[in-house]
Amino acid sequence: MSELDQLYQQVIMDHARERHGQGPLPGADAESFQVNPTCGDEATVRVKLGHDGAGPVLEEIAWEGHGCQISQASMSVMHDLTHGQAIAEVERLGEEFRAMMHSRGSFPEEKLDDLEDGAAFLGASKLSARVKCALLGWMALRAALAEALTAEPKE
Repeated sequence: MSELDQLYQQVIMDHARERHGQGPLPGADAESFQVNPTCGDEATVRVKLGHDGAGPVLEEIAWEGHGCQISQASMSVMHDLTHGQAIAEVERLGEEFRAMMHSRGSFPEEKLDDLEDGAAFLGASKLSARVKCALLGWMALRAALAEALTAEPKE
């Protein structure tokens, strides 16, 4: 195993152990529950939106779920990457992460920097059974954002 692979493996283990953003989110604008039927991993992602001068912002994000280290670590990384970001940036990062996970390990190195700790999942992209695990939380985030962005404004 190369040093880079060892580092990536350590990043995933650290996020699986110290899960950033895990917990409830009272007053969420929307939530999405997703299940990976292949392995039984589950994820609920809740979002709260805000606005800055340029448009909607992912003000808060929280998740709950259970499953393998890959799914849990991926949601922790997702939280760190997207919390407080403009929705357009959240969507861009989600697309980059999905593209990486479908790359089978051959993703342009210059794009890995944007994904920060998410780059650690490049090795998992080579394992088709793990791709769905890594994408589970991202799918829930996408669905929760779609719901929040199309919901009637709260009074």
